[in-house]
Amino acid sequence: MKVSPEIREAISSNKPVVALESTIYTHGFPHPENQDLAASLERLVRDHGAIPATVGILKGKAVVGLSRDQLTELLSNRDQLETLKVSRRDLGFICGRGIQGRLINGGTTVAATSLLAHSQGIRVFATGGLGGVHRYGESTMDVSADLTELGRTPIAIVSSGCKSFLDIGRTLEYLETQGVFVGTFRDGRTGSIEFPAFFSRNSGFPSPYTIEDERDAAAIIHSQSTLGLKSGMFFANPVPQQFEIPKQQMEAVFTQAIEEARKKGFDGSKNTPYILSRSRELTRGATVIANRALIQSNVIRGAEIAVELARLSRNCQSKVATSMTSKLPSEQKETAFGQSSRRSPVMRNSLVDVAVAGSVAVDLSCDFSEQGSSSISSPKLGTSNPARIGQSLGGVGYNVAAAAYYFTGSVKLVSVVGNDIAGKTVTKSLKQLGMDTSRVVVHSDSNQRTSQYIAINSANKALLFGIADMKIMDEISGKGQICPADILPSIRPKWLIVDANWSSGMTRAWLEAAKLNDIPVAFEPVSVFKSQRLFQGIEGKTEPLGVFPQSSLTIASPNAAELSALHGAAQSLATFQRLDWLVAVESMNIASSEYLDRLVSLTNKSLVGRNIPQQSLELAPLIPCLLTKLGSEGVLLTQALSHDDPRLRNPETSSNIIWKPCDRSTPIGGLYLRHFPAIEEVYEEDVVSVNGAGDTFLGVVIAGLAKLPQSHPEDWIDIGQKASVMTLKSRKSVSPSIKSLRLSASLTSQ
Repeated sequence: MKVSPEIREAISSNKPVVALESTIYTHGFPHPENQDLAASLERLVRDHGAIPATVGILKGKAVVGLSRDQLTELLSNRDQLETLKVSRRDLGFICGRGIQGRLINGGTTVAATSLLAHSQGIRVFATGGLGGVHRYGESTMDVSADLTELGRTPIAIVSSGCKSFLDIGRTLEYLETQGVFVGTFRDGRTGSIEFPAFFSRNSGFPSPYTIEDERDAAAIIHSQSTLGLKSGMFFANPVPQQFEIPKQQMEAVFTQAIEEARKKGFDGSKNTPYILSRSRELTRGATVIANRALIQSNVIRGAEIAVELARLSRNCQSKVATSMTSKLPSEQKETAFGQSSRRSPVMRNSLVDVAVAGSVAVDLSCDFSEQGSSSISSPKLGTSNPARIGQSLGGVGYNVAAAAYYFTGSVKLVSVVGNDIAGKTVTKSLKQLGMDTSRVVVHSDSNQRTSQYIAINSANKALLFGIADMKIMDEISGKGQICPADILPSIRPKWLIVDANWSSGMTRAWLEAAKLNDIPVAFEPVSVFKSQRLFQGIEGKTEPLGVFPQSSLTIASPNAAELSALHGAAQSLATFQRLDWLVAVESMNIASSEYLDRLVSLTNKSLVGRNIPQQSLELAPLIPCLLTKLGSEGVLLTQALSHDDPRLRNPETSSNIIWKPCDRSTPIGGLYLRHFPAIEEVYEEDVVSVNGAGDTFLGVVIAGLAKLPQSHPEDWIDIGQKASVMTLKSRKSVSPSIKSLRLSASLTSQ
């Protein structure tokens, strides 16, 4: 599937979006009339304040948000390329053929459009008419897939009812059985309102509900979504009165067309196109005029509903955020991480949401450049290589802080720079961004240089290796310029993020100061080598990490390689033979075939084959929440839960409990495992830089947890992934576009 950048951005920032189907163009109107109609409908959506997302199949790929050029290609080439009418059942077939090189185009029906639009978060879909139960359907079983799709896809469809050649009574009964809400717009009428029959404003069947206006519809859609109902909604919008064809006239036309279709053998998917074509002939084109008018009316209505829905969502999100942030958990209430039962004064009177203790650096990104027709994508050793070199403000600490700052605006960065030009440049740049630099100190040794990082990337922007000069971070230890025990009580953050660029001794000092002040800590491992500092103590002495619920830290966000390094470091210290670790997990045996089958069902064979979930589960008593970043494979959440955590009993989350003890004698009440697929597929040509994407993810997740203390890590993972994608596509080490995600944050945590 491909999603246009405009639609991605609109959904992430809660802008009004209206889905449009493409079958109406590919199978309903001839060329170039179909192309003119497509352009006019998209223009109507924009004129009424929303963004159109036309859905279709182009060259074997599902596309949400067809561009003007893509629409032209789909509609003008329908005679050259095989163009199918695509419903839910056809999607796998047509896209599967595309994988094999057979490039088939397709117009998506109401069912397929609903499915694809909903998969991208689009909530309103405007079209002409809905399929239904065909006459004699009790014998032929000819029921449109549109109806069953509405029963399982939570999207709001605006259309002019069902065509009167269908069995409207049975269609309404079927929708009721599927749990689909059906309402008809009053549209200036009084008294009881009938369900429309496409070309006619009345069908003879009363509408289950009457809708007053677009605001009324938006409130229903919002409430249905908030309640978590998984069925769709159908808003019937009658054809404009001046274009109506009387019901009796259309009934006579359709009766003749249906009988002709039966005699000629036009059934199944061929039935409706024949009946519509024949009715056009019998009414001398009146149905075409009415069809165009009602589609335009529905598109306008859909756009206005989408605008009202976006406005309502923003208002509700604001109220939720205000409500949740004003209600910190009670002093005796356990946090989402099963930790301290009493919050210290630091947590009750925080001055800042997030403090980030880590490196700030000058980043150089060197992207290898292919020459001419060369197929070489990586540089050669031992010689000079062509490259595109960019410089930016970076460093893991800065990247994490910038992401959190863009997301919530409440961040304090604690770092060190040299007394050099680079240090002055870094400080000036931070101030220009609006970030507080009061805790970014200048090293007292004039020979110490500001940190620098050089990334050597392949032609497709994949990191080959990095070279880092972070010596200043090691040398600051023992100088007295940065003392965690003094800093944390003075800035009073809700969360502390520590990166592994500090020396092992300084890393432990941050952890101990945070524990003393009851501040949850997130650890960013930085690299395979530096991640192991978590298990090293002051002056190289190994000091054991605390075991849940007395853990030394709360969250870590390694990638797969760093997770393996953390596991290896713990194993080398015989951590998994410690009595307190064994007591914590009782008799868990994640090597057994039973557990391996469960791990595969919760993740996939590839992850289990690489021991990623197994390693994270063994580390969970020491690091109670692991967010393992898997790149294009998404994120794996592993969390140790307390015995009272509601996720152990919630039917929606209990299936993700990979292990539970026999009784409450163990510190851990259960181990929670959940795999989040990548939020979207990022194409190679869209990647500008891979630097900072993982740091962005952690910054946004922790900023969300700090802003809404009652939320859980899983509430923020997909938003963190969206932010990471923004950074991948940005020339900056962290994309400022993350600010656009603020609106969707509070509703996610609701």
